[in-house]
Parts: sequence; C-alpha cells; structure tokens
Amino acid sequence: MTVALDTNAYSDFMRGVAERVELVRTVPAIVLPLIVLAELRAGFAAGNRESANAANLQRFLASPRVSVLAPDEQTTHHYARLHRQLRRDGRPIPTNDLWIAALAVHHDLVLCTGDRHFRWIPQLVVC
Repeated sequence: MTVALDTNAYSDFMRGVAERVELVRTVPAIVLPLIVLAELRAGFAAGNRESANAANLQRFLASPRVSVLAPDEQTTHHYARLHRQLRRDGRPIPTNDLWIAALAVHHDLVLCTGDRHFRWIPQLVVC
C-alpha cells in the first residue's frame, strides 16, 4: 500500500500523534504531493520555527520510502472530473485539496488526512 500524506497528516506525524506515527513507520511507501510540500513550506515561512521545521522535512524527504509527486497533464483530467462531480453535488472543496485528491485518484493512493471533505469523493480511499 502506498499512502499519500495530506498536510495535517504530516503535521500530526511530526507532533507524535500515535496513529500517524504508526502509519508512517509501517507503510512501505509514502508519497508527499507537491501541493502538500508547498503548503508545509508556506506554513514554515509564516511561523517562528522555519529552520527547524525545514530541517525535519528534509530528513523526512531523505527517506528512501518517501517520494514527492507532482501533477501532470493526466492529473488535470482527474482534477476536472472531481471538480465537476463535487460542484454538481454542491460540495466544492478548497483548490489545493482538489489537486491532492486528483493526484491520489490518478495514482491509486490511499490519502491519509484529517479533513472530512475528502470523504465526499467516493473514488478516493481515505485513512
């Protein structure tokens, strides 16, 4: 199983939330969507522990089990379909989260998140 981490799941892991720590320690492969990487770095830049947080992130990214995944042209088709579906259902989600969902659907990833709105997407497996 390959798991994609949402921003809040990475933050939970770094804060030592047991469920997230166990998941990160046991899954064979972890994907950090490029959008999540950008959100993390933006949060670090706005905080007062930017250097420490950036160093922890670099150690995390250095793991051979962790990779960064960027959207590509094919991901845009998933994005468009999910956007239409959520709008039709009257349940739009934030743009960054829509990109994260599109990447997860496109690559058949399990998305680890604390955001309930991802559960509105039936083709997305959420943990």
